[in-house]
Amino acid sequence: MSNYSIIITAGGIGKRMGGDLPKQFIEIAGKPILIRTLELFNTLEPTAQFIITLPIEWKEYWQELLLKHHCTISHTISDGGSERYHSIKNALKICTGDFIAVHDGVRPLVSIETISLCLREVEKLGQVIPVVPINESLRQVFDDTSRAVNRTEFCIVQTPQCFKKSVLEKAYTIPFHAGITDDASLVEEAGFPIHLIEGNIENIKITNKMDLAIATYYMSLVN
Repeated sequence: MSNYSIIITAGGIGKRMGGDLPKQFIEIAGKPILIRTLELFNTLEPTAQFIITLPIEWKEYWQELLLKHHCTISHTISDGGSERYHSIKNALKICTGDFIAVHDGVRPLVSIETISLCLREVEKLGQVIPVVPINESLRQVFDDTSRAVNRTEFCIVQTPQCFKKSVLEKAYTIPFHAGITDDASLVEEAGFPIHLIEGNIENIKITNKMDLAIATYYMSLVN
């Protein structure tokens, strides 16, 4: 039994990209985003248990992509839910590892160094998430005004977010509500402190056409 279960969440059919093809299946440099993400984690942790959450109606298409791109990495498919929360809750039922990493399927540019650091530190700290600093100025908006805030007091949250299995299972006993933005926010709500580690700036979440253009350009530099 692997010590790690890695949930790659791709249960949505995001509309912000435009078009009919869910963003996780769009190709970058000749390969679907989701396959790139799966291969990246497999490079570092080939013995881990891999679980991919997918919309039920796109499972057959995923199998076709695996054949087309000769991807034979062992993984289990879990049903995507109406919200990310429900997708992860479904996947948790079949996790076998002592530690669980949850990663967005549309973050194919996470570095091996970030993944390695997350998996190493979760065994020491219990709950870790990668973050990067904010380089832009920030303002807090009120009903009819705004004010500048200190950007050094904030950071951008990335994935993989890593937890002890027992911690994440307890967090997911909390009923779904709109304030749940990621797994870390739910774990924090359950009473567990979140430890921050250094992420990598290029680890963007591909949600729109500009993100896709940036990721495609970056991939052209490293290939």
